[in-house]
Amino acid sequence: MAGHSKFKNIMFRKGAQDKKRAKIFAKLGREIQIASKQGGDDPNSNHRLRTAIDAAKAANVPKDNIDRAIKRGSSNESNNLEEIKYEGFGPGGTSLIVETMTDNKNRTVSEIRQIFSKNGGSIAENGSVSHNYKRKGELIYKKNKDLENKIFDLAVETGAEDIINEDSNYIIYCDPNKITVIKENIAKLSIDPISVSLTWVSLNKINLNKEDGKKIFNLINQLEDNEDVQNISSNYDISKEVFDTIDFDN
Repeated sequence: MAGHSKFKNIMFRKGAQDKKRAKIFAKLGREIQIASKQGGDDPNSNHRLRTAIDAAKAANVPKDNIDRAIKRGSSNESNNLEEIKYEGFGPGGTSLIVETMTDNKNRTVSEIRQIFSKNGGSIAENGSVSHNYKRKGELIYKKNKDLENKIFDLAVETGAEDIINEDSNYIIYCDPNKITVIKENIAKLSIDPISVSLTWVSLNKINLNKEDGKKIFNLINQLEDNEDVQNISSNYDISKEVFDTIDFDN
């Protein structure tokens, strides 16, 4: 798949491990609420809800939390929660799609715009970025050399479009409607994904140098810290050689 970076979301996943569990749970809970609000509370007939529940389970969200989020979404408790997607440009000519859920869109757009501005980017008009992206399902599995070929075979036979072999993970991309069947097929090996999500994958990529690489990671991390931000997708690419030279602590 053109445009995928081996290090796509690496800082997001690293950062997520360091954040408080409650914050991660809250974001996953909001996705469940919106999914059940829009498509009903039955995961068997609501594909998005099924994916949201799988994502929550992969993050070890307690079942009670999941059930409460479904109940809120299918009642009137989520009526003030709005789903808004922002598009923008980042350092080095990169582009980003930022998915948010908010009860105050004026506050959210102001904060998102400020974060972009502070990190050498800007918010763009709707459609100026997303036409270069495709909606995809994403499954991430911890690397297992003994099962690698079987994982790949099971993924491909059930519709995987791309499989990325990272240093420590396998990332599987597919049509959003096939994410569940691929997950269930790989479950035959008695393994579960460490992450399940819907994301935007770029059709082209932008190679970054060390300076712009650090800037894009700072931008993504600050966006991720915003309570209204649910997911971030970008088209940056960075080589391992350049990535290894970036000092993220300064």
